[in-house]
Amino acid sequence: MIEIKGVSHRFGGIKALDDVSLDIGEGEFCALLGPSGCGKTTLLRILAGFETPDAGTVTLDGEDLLRVPPHRRPVNLMFQSFAIFPHMSVERNVAYGLERERLPRREIRERVDAALATVGLPTYARRRPHQLSGGQRQRVALARAIVKRPRLLLLDEPLSALDKQVRVKMQLELKRLQNEVGITFLVVTHDQEEAMSLADRIAVMNAGRIEQTDAPVELYERPRTAFVAGFVGANNLFPGPDGITAVRPERIRIGDGGGDGDGGGEGVRLTGTVVDVSFHGGTSHLAVRVPALDRPVLVAVQGPSRVVSGERVSLAWPPEAAVRIPAGIPVGPIEGEEP
Repeated sequence: MIEIKGVSHRFGGIKALDDVSLDIGEGEFCALLGPSGCGKTTLLRILAGFETPDAGTVTLDGEDLLRVPPHRRPVNLMFQSFAIFPHMSVERNVAYGLERERLPRREIRERVDAALATVGLPTYARRRPHQLSGGQRQRVALARAIVKRPRLLLLDEPLSALDKQVRVKMQLELKRLQNEVGITFLVVTHDQEEAMSLADRIAVMNAGRIEQTDAPVELYERPRTAFVAGFVGANNLFPGPDGITAVRPERIRIGDGGGDGDGGGEGVRLTGTVVDVSFHGGTSHLAVRVPALDRPVLVAVQGPSRVVSGERVSLAWPPEAAVRIPAGIPVGPIEGEEP
């Protein structure tokens, strides 16, 4: 549905986007994931019509989207701050865009009622924003975004202002909402867990470029660059003469310092000393100092750890757990915050 080709954009001497290309399918939930300053919000603003790229094209169903003024694009942007009007009731906030289009009152009422029902706020129509919780205010912003029935809904860090418990609940709500209303979603986030739980595909951005676009499982298990391997989830990166070997902490088996690891005869790969153990409810995280490596090896085990700090251990993993990433030119982050 959306085709982005060779898009580049500068802010003064900073190259915010560098030859970015991305396709987004009809009804897809796509995420732009990356650190601050990587260019993801700039790309979102170009789609919304708030920025014009220096080079490249953006098409919607084959038509040039860049020629369409922002208010005429079938695109809606939900801001990180929600940006709902404090002096208006919930229903007036949701109806505002439809009223600006001068739609018949009956149609506005029907669409507002349907949108509030979709986000679970049908009984909150007369309340003001200050009478709502953070999660409820976010739902109002979502209702206002979907009531205009955009082809593409852009969400800029939509859950960052919420506490963890509400954020997890709203992640499920967003996915349910997207499936129910059938709108194409593009979400910008620096939260890996959020992107992995929400998106059908994730585009990982760094220094104004897209380093890899894949489904969440493929992205996690088969990173193609050192940046993706290190940014998406915890990882152990072992340098070698021809590149880097990446091994996820949960794939490493731990045993005593004198024998094989406990993972079914995989053989000892490394031996080291446990320098830290932390319990995270369902799993324990261990850091193991290994000679000749400049940082500890991270290991994740189910439940409480059987080993303690200071203990000598062996580490092993199956060959299929190791991902080889060819040597390449490292790409560093852009200085400063994202425009």
